[in-house]
Amino acid sequence: MKHAALIFALAAAACAPEAPQAPSAEASVPVAQPADTFLASLTALCGKRFEGKVVSTDAADANMASQRLIMHVRDCAPEEVRIPFHVGEDKSRTWVITRTAEGLRLKHDHRHDDGTEDVLSQYGGDTASAGTDTRQEFPADQFSKDLFLTKGNPASVTNVWAVEVQPAIFAYELRRPERFFRVEFDLSKPLAD
Repeated sequence: MKHAALIFALAAAACAPEAPQAPSAEASVPVAQPADTFLASLTALCGKRFEGKVVSTDAADANMASQRLIMHVRDCAPEEVRIPFHVGEDKSRTWVITRTAEGLRLKHDHRHDDGTEDVLSQYGGDTASAGTDTRQEFPADQFSKDLFLTKGNPASVTNVWAVEVQPAIFAYELRRPERFFRVEFDLSKPLAD
């Protein structure tokens, strides 16, 4: 009888469903994607302004290179950072970096003094690769290509913009065949308010 009870107990244990196990701590911690680390580095600069300079040598940028260049990391939300970029007295430009499901998006928001949107605005693109923790690249999206063609600027359909956030430098870059523009801002010297 004892033998039969033991066999029954062993058989019941073998057929019983396994108790669910709690996930390990390693499995429940998501791995940070380069886009997340990049956006966190950018958000860490929120509220600060920095002076920069054009470091590329294209003659088309001589006028901009001669003016004071200021960027202000402002309006930081978990999924979006807005960065006004002032060229001398011209305060019409804002870089907008947004987290998407796949990566990041860069848009150029151009406004007139009265706040109305310029006809050449909201161009940019989404990251096509994971990028790195310090550099993200944004090829022109279809909206931008259509806008450039409509406005008579076909060379810009091949634009690739890049933004870098390194320990001492924030950089904004534009590259396409026969065109390169890069401005760098010194993060070690935030401007006083």
